Amino acid sequence: MPRYRLTIEYDGRPFVGWQAQDNGPSVQAALERAAKALDPDASGVTGAGRTDSGVHALGQAAHLDLAKDLRADVVRDALNAHLRPDPVAVVDAAEAAPDFHARFSAIRREYRYRIVERRAPLTMDKGLAWQVPQALDADAMHAAAQVLVGSHDFTTFRAAECQAKSPVKTLDEISVRRSGSEIRIECAARSFLHRQVRSMTGSLVQVGLGRWGLTDLKSALERCDRSACGPVAPPDGLYLVAVTYP
Repeated sequence: MPRYRLTIEYDGRPFVGWQAQDNGPSVQAALERAAKALDPDASGVTGAGRTDSGVHALGQAAHLDLAKDLRADVVRDALNAHLRPDPVAVVDAAEAAPDFHARFSAIRREYRYRIVERRAPLTMDKGLAWQVPQALDADAMHAAAQVLVGSHDFTTFRAAECQAKSPVKTLDEISVRRSGSEIRIECAARSFLHRQVRSMTGSLVQVGLGRWGLTDLKSALERCDRSACGPVAPPDGLYLVAVTYP
């Protein structure tokens, strides 16, 4: 069976998350329905990461096996035709090696978190960004964020239900930048713990509000205690931007 690597974009608002579940529609289930419509003998769709309910993707990666040997562009277009009207799009499809695995072959994942600083309710960005009505110091957030770079025990920023074998992860980079009223947090690592990005974001907002300083964030990290984490950011502003492979 030929294997295909997919690059997928989706609006996470209507879904319970990436993973197929019994409690509502998922991105994975939508893709698998589309794949079965294209080829009844298609395998399941395996993603690079399990985004939570309400989390979006610009560059989620997945792999799919088909019984039919089809050109990659035909696979892309056929899947998109069968995905309508779900807000999911296969941006690209490519033939992959038989041993390619969307999750385990990945060497880097990049996430973005969007914050919009304004008092008026969001209209165009409702559900697509976190609205914070108070002024935020993005420079202070960026400076504090650098204490998170490197290999650490990230228990403080790990969801209680996280299934990772170890809380130790290596954060390759993180930046906080302002553009007008929007603040973007960009971070990259080989892998992340469950809700790690949202947890770090919530704590960085405490820095931006002046409630925490750099030493407070560092202390929270070093405590390795979930209770030391700031309020967790909502899923609205989180995007899986890209997944990199060798």
